[in-house]
Amino acid sequence: MRTHRLSVLLGSSLVALGLVACGTGSGGGSGGNGKSITIWDGYTQVEAKAFAHLISEYEQQNPGQKVSSLYVNNDNSLQKVLTAVRGGSVPDIAYLYGSWAPNVAQIPQVQTLNSVVKQPGVNWNDFWLGERDVATVKGRIIGIPALVDNLAVVYNKTLFAQAGLQPPSPGWTWDEFVADAKKLTDPAKKQFGTAYVTPGSEDTVWHWEVLLWEAGGKILTPDNKQAAFDSPAGLKALTTLQTMAVSDKSMYLDPSDQAYANVFNSGKIGMLVTGPWDLATFTNVHYGVQIMPSFPGTSGGHQTISGPDNWVIFNNGSDRVKAAEKFLLWLTAPAQVKYFSLHTGDLPIRASVANASGFQASMDQALPGVDTFVKNLGNARQARPQIPSYPKISQVLGNMVVSVLLGKTQPAAALHSAAQQVNQILASPNQ
Repeated sequence: MRTHRLSVLLGSSLVALGLVACGTGSGGGSGGNGKSITIWDGYTQVEAKAFAHLISEYEQQNPGQKVSSLYVNNDNSLQKVLTAVRGGSVPDIAYLYGSWAPNVAQIPQVQTLNSVVKQPGVNWNDFWLGERDVATVKGRIIGIPALVDNLAVVYNKTLFAQAGLQPPSPGWTWDEFVADAKKLTDPAKKQFGTAYVTPGSEDTVWHWEVLLWEAGGKILTPDNKQAAFDSPAGLKALTTLQTMAVSDKSMYLDPSDQAYANVFNSGKIGMLVTGPWDLATFTNVHYGVQIMPSFPGTSGGHQTISGPDNWVIFNNGSDRVKAAEKFLLWLTAPAQVKYFSLHTGDLPIRASVANASGFQASMDQALPGVDTFVKNLGNARQARPQIPSYPKISQVLGNMVVSVLLGKTQPAAALHSAAQQVNQILASPNQ
């Protein structure tokens, strides 16, 4: 997977983040007149090229304005920001994982953007719901969407045909997925029906969370005070995975979180729950893409989970804040969103771009199957809990899922134990 999309910080408080006694003033001093702003981003290859083009275009349209982009590995960006805050040299804008939003919101220099996104022409509701949820912490908007992903099923059309199976339809169910995975499995060929990543990381967790939501369940109670996943929905979701991993042995388990792509590309996995970032690597497979199956009879329906990231603005003085806001509103306007998606394969962060005439066909021509992921953005109706303690909760859930998939624990016992641990985390005064 593209781990930068979902990385989760292990710390869950300002102390754990290393942000202590850093004050409340501007992060980098009064900082000039706003004619020059700095951005930290983690773009490489085609993304870096497209981003550089957009910066150049902005500078041409805004004479006298200088935008300096500095590459910072996304996995390290928050820690570098915290170090810069303490040293008084914070950038004007930084690309930060959406999973960090509750922690980012605690940094005094982070700008609140509620009034910015209400400006004429911004059309905040044009950003996907999952993006807006991740950019908002307790009603405070602390970021503007920078990226959005989601999960769908990529399947091997050749293996389906060889097994006498029909390609999955948009209305398919998890019972059908489980049955197809079993038929696609051939131990003699070391061929599996599906796969699951088992490092116990957030990549392990978010795959299960989709099933939980589709089964009608929740991760936490509405007030974020108690675990809610130890429920019939949680049991249905976890038992579905156990059936494939333990009973049917139709699931390839990948603790490396990397090998699955090569195994799928070699024609040894029938179906893979993954995101659009993997499509370009499947050069040896005649594949199709379909939305996630559902659990009939539940309130969940067909859902997915998105992994949005944010552009965050830091206070380096009012002039630079205004310049940073102006640039980000331009960067995330429909024309620029369309350019970036078509030149990188990244999904459009605005619904109006995704739904524009001919856009999805253009995306699909460049990267077959990506149009399903574009359409699937509308199925991202929920977000992970926006609380600082979510990283710790994620660790508990990751261990829970892995223990069941490895046959070490039964689903009901695993859910109950995990819920007790999560409740202890939520009861901590530092959560």
